[in-house]
Amino acid sequence: MVTKLVVSMAPRTARARTEILISGFGGQGVVRLAQMLKSHGTETRGGYVRAQIVISPSYVDSPVVEAADYFIALSQPAYSRFLELARGTVLYDPEFVTSVRPESPVRHLAVPATKLSQEAFKNGLFANIIVLGVLARESGLDPAALRETLVSVLPRYHNENLQALDIGYQLDLAG
Repeated sequence: MVTKLVVSMAPRTARARTEILISGFGGQGVVRLAQMLKSHGTETRGGYVRAQIVISPSYVDSPVVEAADYFIALSQPAYSRFLELARGTVLYDPEFVTSVRPESPVRHLAVPATKLSQEAFKNGLFANIIVLGVLARESGLDPAALRETLVSVLPRYHNENLQALDIGYQLDLAG
């Protein structure tokens, strides 16, 4: 069922293949995000974590991300290590990524997800889902399919996670 949802989440752009790279420290929800976007990875709380997702309406011959259309950096080491793999939009949480390369040719979007999660829920636990909401809007992922997947994948806190997804989706990063 999750595979079907991911196919329905293919971006509404003309692009036939979308590559997404997510990286951060263990415990930040990198693997949870990947599960919702149909991927897998290793998880060690506090250790290095990376997830690669390829979304395509056709068969994916290799799930390896070589030129990410979207890169979510949830830690400074992740940003520094994988920026070169990003050809498109870089979403980063300025609480954990404090130094970005201004000469980089990709578009950077600072997503204050940890701050927003603390403000809305008195807890940073939902920061990853806020970033997912921004990714959904920026990439054209189907928000209804994503909401359905979120509820089916996450074992608890459905209301909070759905609210966090909405916060990210509606976040105005233009100003």
